[in-house]
Amino acid sequence: MKKLKHLDCNSNLLETIPPELAGMESLELLYLRRNKLRFLPEFPSCRLLKELHVGENQIEMLGAEHLKHLNSILVLDLRDNKLKSVPDEITLLQSLERLDLSNNDISSLPCSLGNLHLKFLALEGNPLRTIRREIINKGTQEVLKYLRSKIKDDGPSQSGSVAETAMTLPSESRVNIHAIVALKILDYSDKQATLIPDEVFDAIKNNIITSVNFSKNQLCEIPKRIVELKEMVSDVNLSFNKLSSISLELCMLQKLTFLDLRNNFLNSLPEEMKLLIRLQTINLSFNRFKMLPEVLYCISTLETVLISNNQVGSVDAQKMRMMENLTTLDLQNNDLLQIPPELGNCVNLRTLLLDGNPFRVPRAAILMKGTAAILEYLRDRIPT
Repeated sequence: MKKLKHLDCNSNLLETIPPELAGMESLELLYLRRNKLRFLPEFPSCRLLKELHVGENQIEMLGAEHLKHLNSILVLDLRDNKLKSVPDEITLLQSLERLDLSNNDISSLPCSLGNLHLKFLALEGNPLRTIRREIINKGTQEVLKYLRSKIKDDGPSQSGSVAETAMTLPSESRVNIHAIVALKILDYSDKQATLIPDEVFDAIKNNIITSVNFSKNQLCEIPKRIVELKEMVSDVNLSFNKLSSISLELCMLQKLTFLDLRNNFLNSLPEEMKLLIRLQTINLSFNRFKMLPEVLYCISTLETVLISNNQVGSVDAQKMRMMENLTTLDLQNNDLLQIPPELGNCVNLRTLLLDGNPFRVPRAAILMKGTAAILEYLRDRIPT
């Protein structure tokens, strides 16, 4: 099948992938989640492969031979496996934008990872010892910056500053045109701006934009013109602003899969957010939520909900069972006085983080044993 572009083999019992699959030279998207794979398949001739999803398998090792042919790969999903390390050869994946390593057994990362131009790096649920938790909590760019700082004997920097090499027209001097054209990113971050100038959106012209980064500004509302990107944008970062509400324009972004809203002034989310039918990850940490927003229970595609460092006092375990794809739930540093035993029925959860809440049970000794032990403890307490 030389013309096939998209193959979905999720949720089977596959232990190996035959090398003949590599003959599918047009293959761009390959889904192998929830199988029984122990190795990443080798694809010597799938030169066009852009997304490889092998989460929820039993992969223990990544080698250079598994990576060297993935020249065009943009998305590599390795979450919920048994990886103990990441090889230096990960830097062969020069096009890589999203790398999901959550819920593995990785204790350290190669510093060279910092040289990749990742937009999204997921690490939660790993016993990382070499990177402090607060750095990880600050997000992908801070982690990459930290790894770069650890590279010893750094020769002269290979990549000149993007701002210097980008060809900018006078009227667009504040807009990173290079990022728009080459990386498909609309970046207006770290400007302390109270609004996004029209020239930023005007600079897009006919280019495709998949990521928006308006983080580290002083935005009190989401720019209305973001709706112009509703057919194409998949990642939006609005963290470290002053947002107290979510606009309907944001709810129109039908391709959105990743939404970062941490460090704002939010205490509720609009019901219209259920229109985000592809949303997989939402980060609401460091806001002002007093309960888990009701609309989240209605977004069945959600896999990761990060809502630490709020004032969440309750979660609805019955409604949470409807979130069949939820594997990571971070409720650390909230105001939970009790954990409903029925939460133990959410058997798809691989990472449940509850530290820093005022509840008495489960006790710290149970929490330290990890998610599986917590869920089992809660199930045992469900009244019969």
